[in-house]
Amino acid sequence: MRLEPLYQINREQAKQEGREEEGQNLILRLLNRRFGEIDARLIQQVQGLSIEQLENLGEALLDFTTVADLETWFNQQSG
Repeated sequence: MRLEPLYQINREQAKQEGREEEGQNLILRLLNRRFGEIDARLIQQVQGLSIEQLENLGEALLDFTTVADLETWFNQQSG
């Protein structure tokens, strides 16, 4: 029995999850730096984003001036 492919899949999945977690942490740090402590609901929304969405949010937050801009961004993503 050969276990290498299964190990490879798990390793790739772990790498992906690690990238997502790092991206989430970076975005949350940037948001906290810009706006101070943000609402737990918004933190959960950030933690639910994919890598691509985190990258898009990272670019968009450069233009945010208020937390309402972040909320608007989330509303646009779901709509």
